[in-house]
Amino acid sequence: MEQLYVLGTGYATATHCYNTCFAIKDEEDYFLVDTGGGNGILKILEDMKIDTARIHHIFITHEHTDHILGIVWLIRVIATRMKKGAYEGDLNIYCHEDLVDTITTICRLTVQGKFFKMIGERIHLIPVKDGETRHILNYDVTFFDILSTKAKQYGFTTVLRNGKKLTCAGDEPYNPDCFQYVEGSCWLLHEAFCLYGDRDKFQPYEKHHSTVKEACELAESMHIPNLVLWHTEDKNISDRKRLYTAEGREYYHGNLYVPDDGEILDL
Repeated sequence: MEQLYVLGTGYATATHCYNTCFAIKDEEDYFLVDTGGGNGILKILEDMKIDTARIHHIFITHEHTDHILGIVWLIRVIATRMKKGAYEGDLNIYCHEDLVDTITTICRLTVQGKFFKMIGERIHLIPVKDGETRHILNYDVTFFDILSTKAKQYGFTTVLRNGKKLTCAGDEPYNPDCFQYVEGSCWLLHEAFCLYGDRDKFQPYEKHHSTVKEACELAESMHIPNLVLWHTEDKNISDRKRLYTAEGREYYHGNLYVPDDGEILDL
């Protein structure tokens, strides 16, 4: 059974949890989506017993620091393992075409030359276009432009081996123009910056985010059976699951997940 490894659940400047990123585990391999904002990615991979030698596919959704900067550390670690003969095969990093130069530049400025040289040799930056499908692990993964109002950002959709459709909508509210990708999803991974009752406090709309209420209303209207909410504020992290679940159940009658960092969900 495929599993969703929740590496982080917080927004950009969260300090009580890691930035939102996750991995889909299929047998012994992982498809990693986003990397958070720093070397905290290495600790949570270690805590969750994810061997970097089993990561051969990474997707970076967009350029914001809380999604992209962890890639520097993964390239450093994996390139080191490659040099030592402790990593079989190549590492493929998928992103929209504008990010190829961004990731290359960041790594050129921060990664030692002997490791940076691995980019283009055994570490491949692979640009994907809106609507393009790539075969990753055992899945046909279709990437799509979420039509961000901030930085250009892609999400993806795929069908798991159990026949269930899973869609990652990025870290902004679903845009109806992406209906063809989200329609029929069994699993929807969606941001929810805060409770609707806390909207005046956290100002989600100014940040181009939604609330628990709106994310749940969306999933209800699209008849999505399983909804995962993350990319949240972290001011009351110990009560987040309880509070978000309680509000969400007022508007959504499917299976609602408000995971903590380090949780594993069976898909």
